[in-house]
Amino acid sequence: MTAPMSAGRRKAGFALCLVTMLLAVLDQNIVSAVTVPIVEDLDPAHGIDRIPWLISAFALASTAVLPLYGKLCDTLGAKRVFLGAVAVFLVGSALCGAAGSMEQLIAFRAVQGIGGGGLMSVTMVVIAQLKQSVEEEKGEKNKGSAVGGLVAGTGMALGPLLGAFLADHADWRWIFYVNLPIGIAVLIGAAITLDLPHHGVRRRIDFLGAALAAAFSTALLLVTEWGGRDYGWGSPVILGLSGGCAVLLALFLWRQATAAEPVLPLSLFRSPVLRIGFAVQGLVGLALIGSIVYVMLYLQVARGIAPTSASLFMLPMALGMAAAGLVTARLGRSPKASVISGALCAGAAMGLLALTETDTGLWVVRAEMLLLGAGFGQLLGQLIVLVQQAAPRRQLGVATTGVRFFQTLGTSLGSALFGTVLARVYATEGPGGSASGIASLRGAERADAVGAFVTSVDVVFAVAAGVMGVALLLAMRLRVPAVASPVTEESPSPALSPFPGAGPGPERGSAA
Repeated sequence: MTAPMSAGRRKAGFALCLVTMLLAVLDQNIVSAVTVPIVEDLDPAHGIDRIPWLISAFALASTAVLPLYGKLCDTLGAKRVFLGAVAVFLVGSALCGAAGSMEQLIAFRAVQGIGGGGLMSVTMVVIAQLKQSVEEEKGEKNKGSAVGGLVAGTGMALGPLLGAFLADHADWRWIFYVNLPIGIAVLIGAAITLDLPHHGVRRRIDFLGAALAAAFSTALLLVTEWGGRDYGWGSPVILGLSGGCAVLLALFLWRQATAAEPVLPLSLFRSPVLRIGFAVQGLVGLALIGSIVYVMLYLQVARGIAPTSASLFMLPMALGMAAAGLVTARLGRSPKASVISGALCAGAAMGLLALTETDTGLWVVRAEMLLLGAGFGQLLGQLIVLVQQAAPRRQLGVATTGVRFFQTLGTSLGSALFGTVLARVYATEGPGGSASGIASLRGAERADAVGAFVTSVDVVFAVAAGVMGVALLLAMRLRVPAVASPVTEESPSPALSPFPGAGPGPERGSAA
C-alpha cells in the first residue's frame, strides 16, 4: 500500500477524473447529432443504411470489455488501466477523425469504444481509491458533492448540442479531434499526479471468461439493435442470436464458477447488497433508455419539434441531477435512503409522463424531466456507493465495473422491450400498422396517427414506471452492514463514493 497522496494531488486527481467522465458521457451521445453530415461526406449513396452500426459500434465495444477492465484494475492496479484506457480512447478518436469511409469510421468507432468502456468504469475505481485515501488520512467521511451528478447530466444534455455546433461551425471530424488535447492533458496529469494503492499481487486473468462475456453481451446488443427493426423477432437471424445468447451465458457462468480468477466472480452475488445493487442498476438502465429516447420521440413526432430544439429538454434533467447531488450532500443522507428516494422520484416522473397527451404543455414536460433527473441523479451515484461498500477490497474493480455492466445490459434490454411495446400498441391503435409512416400522413389521418403514437408512448412510460416500482421494492430490502475499520484484504471496502466527497458513512443494520 502506498503512502496517502497529498491534498493538492488528490484534488488534481479528482479534477482529471471528472474531465474523463465528461468525455465518456459526451462521446456516448455526441455522434447522434451529426450522422447526416457524416453520411453526406463519406457515403451519400449508401451511408444512411450504415448509421445504426455507426451508433452501436461504440456501445458494443465498450460493453464487451467492461468485465475485463474490472479484473485488470484488481490485478494490475487502477492507475495503469486508467492510463491504458485513455490512450486507447485517444487512438480511436484520432482514427475516427481521419476516417475516409463509413466502413473505416465504424471500425475506428469500435476501437474508440474499447477505450471508452474504461473511461467511466475505471475512472469510478480511481475516484473510489482517491476517496479512500482521504478517509484513511482524516479518519472521517466527507460530505457529499453535486459535481458528479452535474457532470453526468451535463454530458447527456450537451452531447448532441455540442455535436451539432461543431458540425455547423467547423467540421464533423472535430467531434473526435476535440478529444485529443483534452485527453492528452488527462494522460500527462494522471501519470504525474495519481499515486494509487496497489497490493502488488499478480493474479491470472481469465481471458476466456472475458471473451465469453464479450461474446454474450455483443450478441445480446445485436438482438436488441436488430430485433423488430432490421429483422423480425421470429426471423432465423434473431432466433439464432437469441439461442447463441443463452448458450454463451451458460458457458460464461460455468467458466466463472470454475476459473481460478474469474472476471466476474460469482462469490460477489453471495452478498445481498451486491445482488440487489446489480439488479437495481440493471432496472435503472432499462428505465433510463425509455425515459430519454421516448421523450425525444414524443417531442419530434407528436409536437413537431426539431431534433436540436428537442435536445434542450435534456437541460432540466441535467439540472435535476445536479440538484439531487447537492441536496443529498447537504442532508447527509445514507446511500440507501438516496436510492429509495431516487427510485420514488424517477418512478413518479415516469408515471406523470404516462399521462402525456398531444396538447400537454411543454413546461409540464420540462418539469417532469427535472423530476426525472432528480431521481436518476440519486440512483446512478449512490448505487455505486452501496456496491463499493459491500465489495471485498481486492474485488473493488470487478464490483464497480459490474455495476456498469448490468446497467448497460439493462439499457439494451430496455431498448428491445420498449421498442416492442411501442410497435405492438401502435399496430393496434394507429392507422397503417407502423409508426414509421406518420410523417407522410396528412389531415385527419395524421391526427389519428399522432394520437395513437402518443398513446403508445404513454404505455412505454407506464411500463418504465412499473420497472422503477420493482427497483423501489428491491431498494427497500437493502440492509447495509456497518463497515469495520481498518479493513482487511477480504473485508468490505469503506464507504467509497464515485464522486469526490460524495456519500456519507454506511447505514447501520444487519445484512438481509
